[in-house]
Amino acid sequence: MKNLVLYYKPTCPFCQKVLAYLDERKIDIEKRDILQDQQALEDLINVGGKKQVPCLFIDDKPLYESNDIISYIAKNF
Repeated sequence: MKNLVLYYKPTCPFCQKVLAYLDERKIDIEKRDILQDQQALEDLINVGGKKQVPCLFIDDKPLYESNDIISYIAKNF
């Protein structure tokens, strides 16, 4: 099983789309709110090189874009 962490912010509609998808399918992965967790924001920028969310880290490799994240999850869960 790969290590998955979703970086998001609650005010982002694209993040909400991914979170709703996970919720509807009862898929539980680690989530980090970059507005509430300063370390998560720093990790996102340090590893991914930018502040863009949603971002799914798959074994510490960033995947951006809500549709791409949902496609990855659909194929792997």
